Amino acid sequence: MFKFLKEVVGGSGTGVKDLPYTIAESYPSAWGSWTHSRGTSKDDGSPVSVFSLSGSNAQDGHLAAARNGVKRLRTVRHPNILSFLHSTEIETYDAGSPKVTIYIVTEPVMPLSEKIKELGLEGTQRDEYYALGLHQIAKAVSFLNNDCKLVHGNVCMASVVVTPTLDWKLHAFDVLSEFDGSSEMSSGQMLQYAWLVGSQYKPMELAKSDWDAIKKSPPWAIDSWGMGCLIYEVFSGLRLGKTEELRNIGSIPKSLLPDYQRLLSSMPSRRLNTSKLIENSEYFQNKLVDTIHFMEILSLKDSVERDTFFRKLPNLAEQLPRQIVLKKLLPLLASALEFGSAAASALTALLKMGSWLSAEEFNVKVLPTIVKLFASNDRAIRVALLQHIDQYGESLSAQAVDEQVYPHVATGFSDTSAFLRELTLKSMLILAPKLSQRTMSGSLLKYLSKLQVDEEPAIRTNTTILLGNIGSYLNEGTRKRVLINAFTVRALRDTFPPARGAGIMALCATSSYYDITEVATRILPNVVVLTIDPDSDVRTKAFQAVDQFLQIAKQHYEKTNAADTTGVAGVGSSSVPGNASLLGWAMSSLTLKGIETPSTAPARVNSTSDLAEHPVPTSPTSTDGWGELENGIDEEHGSDRDGWDDLEPLEESKPALANIQAAQRRPVSQPISHTKQASNLLSKSTPKLNKDEDDDLWGSIAAPAPKTARPLNLKSAQTDDDDPWAAIAAPAPTTKAKPLSTGRGRGAKPAAPKLGAQRINRTS
Repeated sequence: MFKFLKEVVGGSGTGVKDLPYTIAESYPSAWGSWTHSRGTSKDDGSPVSVFSLSGSNAQDGHLAAARNGVKRLRTVRHPNILSFLHSTEIETYDAGSPKVTIYIVTEPVMPLSEKIKELGLEGTQRDEYYALGLHQIAKAVSFLNNDCKLVHGNVCMASVVVTPTLDWKLHAFDVLSEFDGSSEMSSGQMLQYAWLVGSQYKPMELAKSDWDAIKKSPPWAIDSWGMGCLIYEVFSGLRLGKTEELRNIGSIPKSLLPDYQRLLSSMPSRRLNTSKLIENSEYFQNKLVDTIHFMEILSLKDSVERDTFFRKLPNLAEQLPRQIVLKKLLPLLASALEFGSAAASALTALLKMGSWLSAEEFNVKVLPTIVKLFASNDRAIRVALLQHIDQYGESLSAQAVDEQVYPHVATGFSDTSAFLRELTLKSMLILAPKLSQRTMSGSLLKYLSKLQVDEEPAIRTNTTILLGNIGSYLNEGTRKRVLINAFTVRALRDTFPPARGAGIMALCATSSYYDITEVATRILPNVVVLTIDPDSDVRTKAFQAVDQFLQIAKQHYEKTNAADTTGVAGVGSSSVPGNASLLGWAMSSLTLKGIETPSTAPARVNSTSDLAEHPVPTSPTSTDGWGELENGIDEEHGSDRDGWDDLEPLEESKPALANIQAAQRRPVSQPISHTKQASNLLSKSTPKLNKDEDDDLWGSIAAPAPKTARPLNLKSAQTDDDDPWAAIAAPAPTTKAKPLSTGRGRGAKPAAPKLGAQRINRTS
């Protein structure tokens, strides 16, 4: 059990040669002849406490008692008794004379007297903390006396130490021994090292060595007296000098005074058992003791009790001593969440307590628990994490987000609950900047492509807003493939007015990423049509966007003329900064209803007049998102399926708008032979169109000419030459337009011509 060594490594703070711990500076006070020092493990650098005691020879009485203390501390285990880690005994020679030193290594602790000075608590908070500490020591003493039939023999302030979590723990087991009232020998063993106890701490029967009275006394008699001495020293702040000082009760709280007097009864048989002190004392019934006790037996509580407790905990924590909350309650709460015994509402309390920590402490004490919680399958936990992600998201490292957090968060994109899908979507505003480009392109954008055709209008709108906000984190190639398609093909054609408005704002916010060709050929044509949108807010935003993009075109024109060059157009720069600020989320009517129990149906957006007028489009059958995220743009094939053409064409509810669009898209009448020839050429060339021609985006929303409208009669070629606008003029429609076509170039219907002037073959 003991290792004898004959040499010590020289130098301060280096410790013993074979001791796997480094000994540092000592505390000014310790129990008996022991020296209490700080220390660290040589293996992992973790802090420890090292107790050492030296004697002149192996037969020294202090060494014998110390060996008894080592043996007892190693074998007795209790949450409120100091935890034993390691021990060794070393024999050295000093000037030719032998010297024996015993070392005990324990968990890191500090003497109680030093910790009280460090905390500096006052008033109610001081009394609550003292009640918690005395309650813990009383449980340790009760365990020794009632469960183990052991007597500590010297309970006092010097025998109590405090852990980093502010728990009080009992140690100094040098006098500890068994107690058996029926055996005189066992009583003698208990008193074998009684000479180590100071006379001021001895009860009357022990001071007189009245062994008969001691054997007839209950096992707790001596330690109950010691408990009274501890109470006096704690509240008076003074070390007990003589027994008579125990009669000074001015500093003892009134609620504790009756129990204090019973602990110090002159008759051993009438002294209060510490177990009764724990159960019946009014002093121990306060918020701090009740809260810590509830957390310690959390697994024994039912779900209703736990949920009620954690809902009250955030407000309760503000009333408790701040240092005790951060050092004691916070670790208990983090452990309960990590191992699944705490409800989802506990996360709110954890983050509130974590906000009182410094950034470094938050990363060490709170963040690891949060990262582990993302792997939870509890939907309520996932909702709570996403709702509060703004409180801790910035503290997450990029590696943790990409490898540990995002894979679990991404499951929410396809969750059956609309509320959870929306929370997952909004969380990407904080998490996306920390994702790698591989995760962005290979996973996130595919999920966003599906959410842009979600059944919930609010989710479709917020998806567009998110794309506008994270555009700066995409690489250039991905931006060119995704942004314009997402905003023009889907967002601007959405049946939900706020979604169309979000598409316009997203285009404006990302205007610096588009070159002049894209602005002129893809963005302006799609935005201009919304200047006559049925929704006034969309019309207003459309006019603002047109002004902004026209300004870009004008700047490019002036720059080109000034440079007098004819090169390829460069990137346009908006007069309004492209990413000056983040786009705000759309107003969502999705609620938490249905999250608490998986069987509840997900909440839906409340019906409005806009939803009644514009049916929700069906989801596309394309499975490749925007069609170009993995395989690139296929320039060689003429397929018009780029991931967007499978969207259903819009059906305008306003007859006036439909008639205007139908009239603008009417084909010009021509001679039969030329018309047939042009139609044949157009039908043959349609399958060969590639993506450079933008897939004829307007063709998908074109409407056929009204049935009752008469074709234009061209009297002569001379008339056409005299009035070129007459060829594309259209009379006012007399009936409502039919529903828009569902396809292009299929069936017997001729393909709709492109918008704008076209070359018409005429004979001379």
